[in-house]
Amino acid sequence: MPVLRNADHPASKTTDSIAARYFVAVLGAWAAEAATYPFDLTKTRLQIQSEVAATKHGYQLENHGMIKTAVGIAKQEGVLKLWTGLMPMFQRHAIYSGSRLIFYEYFRSYFKDEKGKVSLGAASVGGLAAGSLAQLIASPTDLVKVQMQAEGRRLLQGKPARFSNCRQVYVMLYAQGGLKGFWRGAVPNVQRAALVNMGDLAAYDFTKQYLIREFGLADTPLVHGAAAFTAGFVAAVMGTPADVIKTRLMNQPVGPDGRGTLYRGMIDCLQQSVRNEGILSLYKGFLPLWMRLGPWALINWIAFENIMLAIGGHTF
Repeated sequence: MPVLRNADHPASKTTDSIAARYFVAVLGAWAAEAATYPFDLTKTRLQIQSEVAATKHGYQLENHGMIKTAVGIAKQEGVLKLWTGLMPMFQRHAIYSGSRLIFYEYFRSYFKDEKGKVSLGAASVGGLAAGSLAQLIASPTDLVKVQMQAEGRRLLQGKPARFSNCRQVYVMLYAQGGLKGFWRGAVPNVQRAALVNMGDLAAYDFTKQYLIREFGLADTPLVHGAAAFTAGFVAAVMGTPADVIKTRLMNQPVGPDGRGTLYRGMIDCLQQSVRNEGILSLYKGFLPLWMRLGPWALINWIAFENIMLAIGGHTF
């Protein structure tokens, strides 16, 4: 049985429930994550390697590009270390990807006009809202992922190991800041998710519907691929600055009071980064982020669309 199908000819019939769409959205995200995760880890390392504020805690300044950073991780730490933190990322998508899709589809149905059309502005607002709500819920898993991704760099710089698995990171973070501490960096994280989803959800939805409506194309993988490519680029452009701030806030050392020792908050992190490293520091990791979000969106959306078609559900 062929996997790729036209939206008008699904493989079978089944109930197109919210639970089914949630679960399929998670499956699509897991597939995309497993394939592109090394770019995410490389991006995180790039964002913290020249962090001037971290030198007060004994961190050495580095200035490596994307390829040298990735190759260095593989050589010095092992190839499998490029997937460090994948488990909390899977945990994140079990919450985030299903939630954002359901939230967005709810907002989209609310903003539809009498012809069933949604404007770019309305889609953008829906993407912002859906991404913000989903990320706020899933932010603790992102914090765990960043801690695991940054641990290899700490070890290479002679720092003692703090944990050996995902569960120990949760325990460590709870000991440092209690339940509230799990939402460290949540504000820029939510802002990043809002911007990324305005690029991913809204750009994908708008581009797909535009191609179908204006060019008379069928709801096929070709349209899905074109829309996903557009979504990945827009998401990377809009989300990288907030992603840099989020990563640095989440990765900074924590004092006895549970507060970060490098930055007082999001604004302070932004000011220090720009003052010490220049405005382009806000786009550190852009290339691997784009190289990740492009294929990520492609795999995620094609997987979602075709699984939904295979079970007789509606496409996005």
